[in-house]
Amino acid sequence: MSHKPYSTRAQKITASTTMRIDAQYKQMLAEGQDVIGFGAGEPDFDTPEHIKAAGIAAIENNLTRYTPPAGTEELRKAVCKRFKANKGLDYAPSQIVVSSGGKHNLYIALACLLNPGDEVILPTPYWVSYKEQIEMCGGVVVEVNCDKGDRFELDVDDIAHVITPKTKVMILNSPSNPTGMVVPRETLEKIAMLCVEHEIFVISDEIYSKLVYEGTFTSIAAISPKMKDLTVVLSGVSKSFAMTGWRVGYVAANQELATLMANYQSHSTSSPATMAQKAAAVALSGDQSCVEALRDVFHKRRDLFLAKADEIPLVKVIRPQGAFYVMMSIEALLGKTLYGKVINNADDFAELLLQKACVAVVPCGGFGAPNYLRWGYATSDENIVKGLERLKVFIEGAM
Repeated sequence: MSHKPYSTRAQKITASTTMRIDAQYKQMLAEGQDVIGFGAGEPDFDTPEHIKAAGIAAIENNLTRYTPPAGTEELRKAVCKRFKANKGLDYAPSQIVVSSGGKHNLYIALACLLNPGDEVILPTPYWVSYKEQIEMCGGVVVEVNCDKGDRFELDVDDIAHVITPKTKVMILNSPSNPTGMVVPRETLEKIAMLCVEHEIFVISDEIYSKLVYEGTFTSIAAISPKMKDLTVVLSGVSKSFAMTGWRVGYVAANQELATLMANYQSHSTSSPATMAQKAAAVALSGDQSCVEALRDVFHKRRDLFLAKADEIPLVKVIRPQGAFYVMMSIEALLGKTLYGKVINNADDFAELLLQKACVAVVPCGGFGAPNYLRWGYATSDENIVKGLERLKVFIEGAM
């Protein structure tokens, strides 16, 4: 059937790598295969009971109507309280915009900041949706490689080198998905000097800021008042409270930009579900011991993963400082033939590992790191041990 062409911009969008791997993993599970998944970007815990109870009570009390487009006053006040306690940042509720998850916050921020042709500095490796959303909003991606061999580290000189009159935004993610690295304060101070000098906005994705095991987390917005004015602080309840499916994220920004974002959202999705906002408000304003308990479990899993991965030949892991991911280099295996297949990149390796060993991991070509795999340790100790043992057998069996 003939028709006029679809949107050129939409046709350039590629499917999320992480979602694709997770879909394959779930399909194999549904078929009864003994497959172990390390691809999901979400905690494997249940939402804490007191938070679930708040959502249920909201429904029972008929809190089921529209809220203001930027979110309920209760939730925005709770966000302000948490930002003050966790990051030392002071915001008014009118500077908070609540959206349907961190991904939606990112999109609205980019849509309100970018004009066609504006350049966005994007350190690599990066979360796969950053690049796609920049391009969806008409921006131009300018990648800065942070692969230093034994770790991933932002080099301020590299950032300075790519700044042009068209540079509008930089995306900063600390702790990082996929690397788990935490940007130290001294580096943030140097980045802030550059951004203030060149009037560059920073979208600071801090969704994993409560999941830090080494080093100290600092928000770039806390460096100086001028930097705070240029920063969009992005966070949410998904990772720290095991609330991924509740779809509640939020940003803090200067008043003018926050108003723009709220207006933009009012004509697109409006706010998240009312009962989800109520549950998020309870999560943020209540006892935070559930967050610390979750962090402690992930810390132990990280250490277990690193210990087991060190026993495997021809792969190298980069020690993460936060989040719940490990980057694994397969550079030593590139060009080799495993089970009749030449390994040209991480995609080839991941596909073969899933076929032969029933282990699902995320190849990082879509993250700007084609020689790496991302392993998520948001899974049980048993699965971590079993999955890495399968990797070891898979590699040794092919040599």
